[in-house]
Amino acid sequence: MEEERLSAPLRVLIVDESAESREVLRTALERVGSQTLEAERPDGAQPLCAQSKPDLIVCDVDSDRSRDREAARRLAAEANRTDTPIVLLGALKQQSAWTSGGEFVAKPYHYGPLIRRIEALLASRRAA
Repeated sequence: MEEERLSAPLRVLIVDESAESREVLRTALERVGSQTLEAERPDGAQPLCAQSKPDLIVCDVDSDRSRDREAARRLAAEANRTDTPIVLLGALKQQSAWTSGGEFVAKPYHYGPLIRRIEALLASRRAA
């Protein structure tokens, strides 16, 4: 069972309102052998996260909707509780509001460095 888990592709949950951003991340992550799951909004990600238990979460937290911000906070808190790495994507001015956990990547970001950061987190996860 443990051997199966080590050889299985790592699952990354991508949470972003932008279908284009999800597609770019999905394509890049699948190229490096990750399995991806997607949710458009943080509140939709919570049941998916509970059911699929991803190895890493990438969540865009740059939303004007307070409901989305609160759902993203709950998602980040749950990720921290379960020791699931989370990468939060948002405006630099929001960084201080997200100090409770996860890696914060300020927008605008370049996909290359973001994917390398995600790959490093996945490598750490695989080694653990």
